[in-house]
Amino acid sequence: MALPDFTLSAGPVSVTARTLAGLSQPMLYHYDPEFKAAFVRTQDKVAQIFKTTNDIVLMQGEAIVGLEGALRSLITPGMHVLNLVQGVFGKGTGYWVSGFGAVLHEIEVGYDDAVSPAAVEAYLDEHPEIQMVCLVASETPSGTVTDVAKIGPLCRDRGILTYIDTVSGVLGMQWETDEWGLDVCVAGAQKCLGGPPGVALISVSQKAWDVMYANPAAPRDSYLSLIDWKEKWLGEGRFPYTPSVSDMGGLEAALDQALEEGIDAVVARHELAAEVTRAGAQAMGLELWAVREEILSACVTSIRLPDNFDNAVVRDLARERYGVMLSHGQGAGNLVRLSHMGPTAGGMHSIIGLATLGRTLADLGMPVNIGAGIEAALSVLSAQRK
Repeated sequence: MALPDFTLSAGPVSVTARTLAGLSQPMLYHYDPEFKAAFVRTQDKVAQIFKTTNDIVLMQGEAIVGLEGALRSLITPGMHVLNLVQGVFGKGTGYWVSGFGAVLHEIEVGYDDAVSPAAVEAYLDEHPEIQMVCLVASETPSGTVTDVAKIGPLCRDRGILTYIDTVSGVLGMQWETDEWGLDVCVAGAQKCLGGPPGVALISVSQKAWDVMYANPAAPRDSYLSLIDWKEKWLGEGRFPYTPSVSDMGGLEAALDQALEEGIDAVVARHELAAEVTRAGAQAMGLELWAVREEILSACVTSIRLPDNFDNAVVRDLARERYGVMLSHGQGAGNLVRLSHMGPTAGGMHSIIGLATLGRTLADLGMPVNIGAGIEAALSVLSAQRK
């Protein structure tokens, strides 16, 4: 099968030529002074996009390794943990929490909605035993976001740890790790940053380190161990295991481009791409998945499909017939996603995605006004660029 002409999926996303060049740098020994210096530089750049002075750990592997390693490190048997569930990944976090021996508390809403700060505040007031709150900042399958700016400080002011899955959140939404008092944040390079999927980006507060060191169940001498990274790399300049040299080159290149553009500008670019896509989808006669405008994500636009449409069939037909890779619902519901992340957040990418989705749905027998959708999307794009 031929490669797609356009990858507009929800990650890994397309990357720039400069990032590809970073991935193709010479394969250095991981203790070569040049590589060690690049690793330190990259940590510092990750701290900038997190907006934090906390320690940065760059675990080698897709973001899931950081998410699992961090949660295993924090949870002690019997710990009371409040998990916020508004999508597939939040639900999965709860399985981990209970599986690692914690007492699981959950606030759950429909996967087209979001848990409100008011609900979290009320629950914490009624349950003073809660020691940690877990949440997903940006539920990529649902295309919804959580109000971390309000929930983070609620927890900080009560002395409650926060564990944040922001795999597709950082650079796709406003983010203030230190200002909001967030303890552990895990991001993925392959989403809004537009980097390779082989590195988990983790910010760890001193309070979180203290909890990990007091936890006899925290992984040690393990691929999942954050403590190993703290002691061996951050403490002694020794890697716990061989890092992915090529991935680090691509990651630093992606970070350089984001920082040169400016963090606020990158976020604004994602927000504009989302606005363009939503306007086009709605003018086409399609229904957005999220039930409220204020919870819409800027990294993907999730479109609700009729019950008689199979979302995977829509995705596959778009690729087969039009050479455009979209994303299906991944278990969140009967939806299809138009991604606008990294290099695909901007320009004509949203127009390509809308045209492809509209024509694919028409091919499958759904009445859509493709022309009205494209015109509405172009009008938004034109107005913002005058």
